[in-house]
Formats: sequence, C-alpha cells, structure tokens
Amino acid sequence: MTRAQGTALPGPLAPCNRCDDAGYRPDWREDGQLRRTILLFDIDGTLVSAGGAGRRAVVRIFAAHFARPEIFDGVRFHGMTDRAIIRGGLERLGLPADEAAIDALCAAYLAALAIEIPRSEGFRVLPGVPTLLETLAGRAHVAVGLGTGNLREGARIKLEHAGLFHHFAFGGFGCDAEDRAALLRVGVARGARHLGAPADACRIVVIGDTPKDAAAARAIGAESLTVETSGSPVPELMAAGATWAFADLAAEGVREALVG
Repeated sequence: MTRAQGTALPGPLAPCNRCDDAGYRPDWREDGQLRRTILLFDIDGTLVSAGGAGRRAVVRIFAAHFARPEIFDGVRFHGMTDRAIIRGGLERLGLPADEAAIDALCAAYLAALAIEIPRSEGFRVLPGVPTLLETLAGRAHVAVGLGTGNLREGARIKLEHAGLFHHFAFGGFGCDAEDRAALLRVGVARGARHLGAPADACRIVVIGDTPKDAAAARAIGAESLTVETSGSPVPELMAAGATWAFADLAAEGVREALVG
C-alpha cells in the first residue's frame, strides 16, 4: 500500500502499525476474534455519479416555486446534505428557512429527482462499486449501510436506478440531520442495532469522496476511506483527516482496508 493509496495520517485515528504486516486484517481484534464492523457509504461521487440530476432537480423546484433558477449558480453541492442545500437556497433568496418550508421543498425535490434520474445520460456506477459490495455481502460481522446527505427517499431513487439499493440494510440520511457528523452518528446507531452489538464495541468506517466526509468521520471517532472520484485529490483528502485515500473503489488495497 503506497502513501497515495492509503497510508494513515498520524494521530488518534491512525490504524495499528501492523497494517503493512503480512497477514494483518483490520476486522480482527487483538484477542483473535472478528471485530463487528459498521461501514457507512456516501452515495454521490462515491458509489454513483448522477450526471448532475440532483442539481437539476433542485434548480427545477426553485425555478418553479420562485422563478429563480440561477440562485445556485457557483454553489458546489459536494459534501452538503439535501436539507442544507435547500435551506441555503431559501436564505439566499432572503426567505424564511423554517422546517415547514424546507419539508415542502424537499417533497417537491424528490418528485423532480424521480424524473431527472432515469433520464440522466451521465448517470453511472463508479469503478469497483458492484464488485466491492458483492465482496462485503454475507459477512455476519459486517454491517453495510449508508452515511449520506441524501434524503432517504432520494437515496432509494438513485441506488435503485443503479441496481445497488439492496446492498444497504440501514443508514444515516440527510433527513435525520443536516450536519454530516450527526447523521453519521444516526447511521452508527442503526448499524449497531443491525449487528446486535453496542456501538462503542464496533469498528466504524466512513467511505466517501470529499474532505467533508473525512472530517465528519474524524468528528465521530471513526476511520474513513476516501476516493478521488469527485475531484478532491489524495493530498487534500488526507489533509482533511482521511485514514486512507484511493483513486477509486476499484483500487488495490480498498477491500483490505475495509475488512482485510
């Protein structure tokens, strides 16, 4: 494993120095027992690229409701939760961003997303994703879930279109919290219940594609595996606190970092 592919930063989240030793597996405890592991995957830029469908859906509803399709010009959505995006749009318009207004626009967004995703010519599953998910399936000590800023229904729409939704038994979503670290904590709690174990007895790994994913993982005391697939280079991801950074999920060393 090269530094560019996955060496950890020094500090409290650094994996054991044995990670380069022959035979070491991160999913084994010191006493030789399998460690219960919760894996939380981001969606956009990590599992799939929606070809801009999400942005088009948001712009569509702000055009329909406020005749202001340009309100998000120059705004990067990467690493933002859906509710935070909509809240930000309302604030830029100088309108009240109360929960009822955000709920109504979220419902309109989901209806628009259901139209945009099937006709998005740029929609694609990212390299290595199907193989990795198949590899992780069936491991009783591993809970595979989502940790995403997407609303739960938005996550379903995107992942069902990709043929991947069945791989995820639970998650923390943008409808659970606007703050990324907070929604990850919800995902951890659900993953622990799925495994029938206390959360503090589980190893937690967040898989994402932006510095915000790495920073949120660090905020909850989790490891993070990040990829360059949305444009954040390895040095930037590592500087944000990523435990590992790879080109994509097809890279050599990804599976070993997650489950050995």
